[in-house]
Amino acid sequence: MSRSRISPAIAVCIAACIGLLALTACSGADSEADSGFVAGDGSLVVIDEAQRKPAPDISGTTLDGEQFSLSALAGNITVLNVWASWCAPCRAEAPILEKVWKAQQSNGVRFIGLDTRDSDTSARAFVRRFGITFPNVIDRDGALQLRFSDTLPPQAIPSTIVIDAQGRVAARALGKVSESTLLGMIDAARTTSVGVGD
Repeated sequence: MSRSRISPAIAVCIAACIGLLALTACSGADSEADSGFVAGDGSLVVIDEAQRKPAPDISGTTLDGEQFSLSALAGNITVLNVWASWCAPCRAEAPILEKVWKAQQSNGVRFIGLDTRDSDTSARAFVRRFGITFPNVIDRDGALQLRFSDTLPPQAIPSTIVIDAQGRVAARALGKVSESTLLGMIDAARTTSVGVGD
């Protein structure tokens, strides 16, 4: 039986294309294989109030060295953003998150970042670069992020979860959020409305 062979030129071209795809991925090959992270596809899920499930009570240490527990934010709508300094879409959405945080904190909305699979040095540089003022919890091994797997798993980086004032997961977005989408998610957490969009 004869076998077809790929010419050296085509083989080089295929290798170059594979390399280009790897470089444009949100994370490196090792971290993707280890963690299952994928680039967010922009999908959005909003849960009707009757179907919402309690968010896990995650706790940990912030990049500022403070202790944090999600339960301490009970009674507030909470925006939890999963990010990492090595993720390009995370860099793109950081100014949006900070802008909405500044505008909404007086309305009983709290923001918390979950810095996952990252080095503390790189994460602190990211926070300084983008002027992030809300707290960010260290999640070096991704264990805190995985606590959400029973409700709405944020399998992509970045992911944003909105928790209602009763401590239930109300909405999740995979990938970079726009300002209007984030505001819509926050509004949905206040009501039983399921209509959110740009």
